[in-house]
Amino acid sequence: MLDEKGFDLWANGYDQSVKLGEISKRYPFVAYREVLNEVYRLIKQTNSKGNILDIGFGTEILTKKIYDDGYLITGVDFSKKMIEIAEKKMPDAKLFQSDFSDGLPQEITGMNFDFIISTYAIHHLDDKQKIMILKQMLNTLTANGRIIFGDVMTETVRDMAKLKKKDYDIWDEDEYYLVAENVQTWFPECTVEFMAKSYCSGVLVITK
Repeated sequence: MLDEKGFDLWANGYDQSVKLGEISKRYPFVAYREVLNEVYRLIKQTNSKGNILDIGFGTEILTKKIYDDGYLITGVDFSKKMIEIAEKKMPDAKLFQSDFSDGLPQEITGMNFDFIISTYAIHHLDDKQKIMILKQMLNTLTANGRIIFGDVMTETVRDMAKLKKKDYDIWDEDEYYLVAENVQTWFPECTVEFMAKSYCSGVLVITK
């Protein structure tokens, strides 16, 4: 797993890394833009400007687009460098440096969000950490709010095992990818919807 310094060093070259991954058509960044476009579509279909929390916004490719559309943006990221880049592009956003493996930062306590989004970041948390932060996310959603993840993910545990076998030569053992059926098991009271965007990536929507 990358530490904060690693993320800072990667900040200026992250977009290029993604582009190379898309060209290769292989895990982990194949269909990266399709994933982000789907998250954007799901937000825009509500036809209302709401409050959005972005966890691990990185170089804010998606976040900046939403910000420009007039949404109120609160963002959390591990990297000080990525926050500095984002602050120049989104001066009115509320951005906080925080290690979200420890949960949501105290600065957003009491806030409520219509959408909580996270793209290509949640895989840095193991399942125990995912459950912890998901509980916190659900508690900060408005009544009709939704959590939306875009990342490497599969619908079933079996599918994830097949994916790992397929890409064994480049598989990252330090990352823990979402599986839709696991999320449904953790939170049976929620509606969990999975949308595949490639053989290794997709979008997951959680509704209370």
